[in-house]
Amino acid sequence: MAPQGQNALVTHIRRWPASLAVVVVLVLQLLVPTEIVMLPRWTLPALGAALLLPLVWANPFHLRRDEPWLRWVELVLLAVLVLVNALYLGGLIFYLGSGDANDGIVLVKAVLLIWVTNVVAFAVWYWEMDRGGPFARAPEHEREPERADLLFPQMTVDLPGWERWLPGFTDYLFVAFTAATAFSPTDTMPLTARVKTLMGIQSAISLLTVAVVAARAVNVL
Repeated sequence: MAPQGQNALVTHIRRWPASLAVVVVLVLQLLVPTEIVMLPRWTLPALGAALLLPLVWANPFHLRRDEPWLRWVELVLLAVLVLVNALYLGGLIFYLGSGDANDGIVLVKAVLLIWVTNVVAFAVWYWEMDRGGPFARAPEHEREPERADLLFPQMTVDLPGWERWLPGFTDYLFVAFTAATAFSPTDTMPLTARVKTLMGIQSAISLLTVAVVAARAVNVL
C-alpha cells in the first residue's frame, strides 16, 4: 500500500476531476429554464467548451504542461461561469417579481442549476488561486509558490502520514460546498483578502438563491 504522502501527491496532480466538474456544469446549462435566460441556452456551453478545450488538450488527466497563458484561459472561463450564473440569478429574481412564477418545477430546476454552478465554479477558482495554483503547489514544478490562501486542517496537524499532504480538487470542492451551505468557512479558513472576497461573493449568491428564491419556490409548490 502506498504511503499517505504519496497518495496525496498523486491526488494533487490530477487534472481530470476539475475538468469533469466543469463539463458537468456546462451540460447542465442546456437545461436552464427559458424563463430566466435571455440568450440561447447553448451560448454558455459553447463558449465554455471553447475555453475548456485548450486546458484539457494541454493537461488531459494530470498536471504535466505548465503554460502561463493556460492559467489565464482558466480564469477567464471561471469569470464567465460566475458572471453568467449571476445573470441567471438576476433573471430568476426578475421572473419571481413579474408575478408569472407559478410553475414550481421551473423554480426548483433553476435554483438547483444556479446553486450547483456556484459551487463548482468557485471550487475550481479556489483550486486555481490557492498559493498560485496547482503547478505552484506541486514540488515537482519550478513555479514559485505564493503564500497560502486557505488554511486546511491537514496543514496544522502533526500526525504520521500527513507530512507531505497537498490539497487536491476534491478538497477545494468541499470548501466551496461548505461555503455554499453554511454561508461561512467551516474547517478550512480563508487567509487572504482575495479568497475572503471570493468566498463572500459565493456565500452571497448561495444565500440569495436558497433563502429568497428557494423559499418562494416552496410556497409555489
